[in-house]
Amino acid sequence: MLKAFLHRLFIFIATAMVTLGFAQALAANENLKIPNLGASSTSLYSEEYERRLGSLWLKVFRAQAPVLDDPLLYDYIENLIFQLVLHSDLHDRQLQLVVVDNPTINAFAVPGGIVGVHNGLVHQAETEDELAAVLAHEIAHLSQRHFSRQREQAQSQSSLTIAGLMAAIALAATAGSDAGLAAMTATQAAAQDSRLRYSRANESEADRIGLRTLVASGRDPHAAADMHERMLASHRLYSTNRLPEFLRTHPLSEKRVADMRNRARAERRVIRPKSFDFQLMQARVRHQLARTPKAAIDLFKEQTLKGGTEAAAGWYGLALAQLDSNEPVKARNALEQAMKPDPNNIAFLIANATIDTALGRHQSALKQLKRRLNLSPGNHPLTMAYADALWQAGMPHIAAQILKTQSKRKPEDPGVWYRLAEVQGLAGDIIGLHQSRAEYFILVGALDAAQSQLSYALKLVNNNFTQSATINERLRDVMDIREELENS
Repeated sequence: MLKAFLHRLFIFIATAMVTLGFAQALAANENLKIPNLGASSTSLYSEEYERRLGSLWLKVFRAQAPVLDDPLLYDYIENLIFQLVLHSDLHDRQLQLVVVDNPTINAFAVPGGIVGVHNGLVHQAETEDELAAVLAHEIAHLSQRHFSRQREQAQSQSSLTIAGLMAAIALAATAGSDAGLAAMTATQAAAQDSRLRYSRANESEADRIGLRTLVASGRDPHAAADMHERMLASHRLYSTNRLPEFLRTHPLSEKRVADMRNRARAERRVIRPKSFDFQLMQARVRHQLARTPKAAIDLFKEQTLKGGTEAAAGWYGLALAQLDSNEPVKARNALEQAMKPDPNNIAFLIANATIDTALGRHQSALKQLKRRLNLSPGNHPLTMAYADALWQAGMPHIAAQILKTQSKRKPEDPGVWYRLAEVQGLAGDIIGLHQSRAEYFILVGALDAAQSQLSYALKLVNNNFTQSATINERLRDVMDIREELENS
């Protein structure tokens, strides 16, 4: 059953992408909805099945979507998700986060514990609680096993319909547009009306349970309604090509916002100071989304004129933009202004080390990163920054040792394997280079490239039985993944 299902999933994703013009979908900028992209299961699919499905889906997704490699932003969002999960109904907490480089307001949950966030959501949220409200909503989809419940309702329909839905998930998650909805309509035809009615029920339930999670975690229960009210107002002002609401799995309507507001009124509003970490991550995202370094510099210079921590975050963004413009001395001056509210913040430490590296002060960069790592062993953004600094300092052997250890902590992170392959190549470990590249290609769904890299490694091991056995086992794993995706 699984092989046949995944075969159809693979075909329909490819077909939908070609038919709808995937490149155009990626450029879509309708940033006014947060589509529901599935969740976890009850009886139709086991948790093991869902994890396998989610893992395969994520490989297909990474092959097509502009996934962001930013350990600091990733760590911030992941920590926020797990703070919320501790106060949620979610029992299976084996979650994987994917951060998409896309300016649209979008987040999604996929069977198997995949949570996706567009960096545009961080950009557009006004507070950390608004971001948390969206994440709590997606966690609720997972905890309530909406995917399987929806499949139970439609179990009399063919698995082709399920594959069409999953193809739509891939498109909607990537584009943040109506492309996925169009794919669903094309593959599901008359069955779609009842399915979307059921999806609206899921949405209402996720709103309600997400609010409960938000309250339990000590955050503002009004945050979700505040954010959706702004989106709705913006939608009315700017949207010119709106699909009928019955075609939307996340209907953004006055009624939905009113329901959110009415539920929130039953809870006490929580007034919290703006999270400085959120403001810093928002500055990182605005830097990422800026058209040019000069545009980013102009944006952040304006922000530095504001007061308090908002100005400090502006100085931090300015330092990042000036680094991009190859102006490390100016970046250091900006960073000194940014650090005033919280001199020991990890974001500042990493930025300071990056500036030292740009100035050729490699030992200074390594010393400060190593000192902080001794206090926080295994910290992911610090470890990645330390490995990068070692790489730039001409010490790839040590960087490879650091990254090998980190790859055991974060085996599903493509960025770790990408860096490891690069430093292994510089260190002369050609077998390791091919193996690490293979791991990277597996995670991003490039199975042909992964198989080629493992074959290259196998030719170089000579009579080392242990190494050849390890490589052959990984080759079989790649073939199994390929079979799951391609064979009926």
